Amino acid sequence: MGTMRAVKKVDPQLFNLKEQVVSINRVTKVVKGGKNLSFSALVVVGDAGAKVVGFGTGKAKEVPSAIKKGIEAAKKNLRKINVLETTISHQVVGRFGSGLVLLKPAPEGTGVIAGGPVRAVIQAVGIPNVLTKSIGSRNPHNVVKATIEGLEQLRDRTAMADLRGVAVEKLDTHRTGSSGN
Repeated sequence: MGTMRAVKKVDPQLFNLKEQVVSINRVTKVVKGGKNLSFSALVVVGDAGAKVVGFGTGKAKEVPSAIKKGIEAAKKNLRKINVLETTISHQVVGRFGSGLVLLKPAPEGTGVIAGGPVRAVIQAVGIPNVLTKSIGSRNPHNVVKATIEGLEQLRDRTAMADLRGVAVEKLDTHRTGSSGN
């Protein structure tokens, strides 16, 4: 395989990946004889059980092959996401370009409150309850990238505790007692 890169590559063979087509764009290239039509597809793939997600784009003359290329590309950049059983561990803001996506933990039974591109990513990762708000860019490419960027910021609890130099139990207890003395 050669040398390993910093990003932990996830092997697509290990997962039961489901794909979702987020958007299909008809793109035309103007050439001397007229217009060249082709399609560009933005695809999100993920395994809800294993909490992995990736996205990719594909371009081709026909929609199905564009989607197929998008799926292939998406499988090549899968990421593992740290989530709790039913929601995410803390609030995060993902940014990409002028796209901003806010992800907030939500109690059991809330469901996925999210618009199209964000919803596709959340469902691919398999987070049952989460609140999201997409701010700024409405471009599905930016929104998908911002969502994944946000999800990648999620730390699991032990990592959070290490970062802060606190024991995991401490994260649960609310600070009580008076300050001072």
